[in-house]
Amino acid sequence: MDNSDLLAKILECVEFGKVNKDAPFPPNMKGQDGADELTKLALERGIKPSEILNDALIKAMEIVGQKFSDKKIFVPQMLISAKAMNASMAHLKPYFQSGEVKRKGKFIIGTVAGDLHDIGKNLVAMIVEGAGWEVIDLGVDVNSQKFIQSIKENNSEAVGLSALLTTTMQNMKSIAQEIKAQCPSVKLIIGGAPVTEQFKIEIGADGYARDPQGAVSYLNSLVA
Repeated sequence: MDNSDLLAKILECVEFGKVNKDAPFPPNMKGQDGADELTKLALERGIKPSEILNDALIKAMEIVGQKFSDKKIFVPQMLISAKAMNASMAHLKPYFQSGEVKRKGKFIIGTVAGDLHDIGKNLVAMIVEGAGWEVIDLGVDVNSQKFIQSIKENNSEAVGLSALLTTTMQNMKSIAQEIKAQCPSVKLIIGGAPVTEQFKIEIGADGYARDPQGAVSYLNSLVA
């Protein structure tokens, strides 16, 4: 296959969750090379890491994110696509670290203090990373000072706050207000099952995303 076909094949592997040759999923690609082997081959052929990122991984995760938004796929399919993306990204990360491939920016994300739920946060982190951002994941039960410290250490442009419980929405409010007080230029995006556009306005956040693709769209608008 030529280089364009190879990039298209990497895109397909990520879209449908074909991690490597040994992976049994999806069944119709059993025994075929996956994102792992094909990304290694692409680099050996001299395809630029930025081309692999932009023409295969980012496009694939845009498709996956839109399918999820349209309820054509669900969390398990999204997680396996993210696993395939991570297999490919493992080959590209040395080029990010060397500066050969530029990221769009740094995005800090965490589940707010008092809340230990992380599936939604993890999905957003994976999709955002696949969209070309450097993601700093602070985990769960994150207080305002941990967010603020990370913003200052990483000179981050954007922060995502996640909450799954109505009881922790008030923590999200106080954390958002403390971040804005100390880091007024940072863009705050919020999300989670009980969170709404109206709540975004109420707490002074800049963006609201009902799903991972919404987070990507908002972040990309910051660097457009």
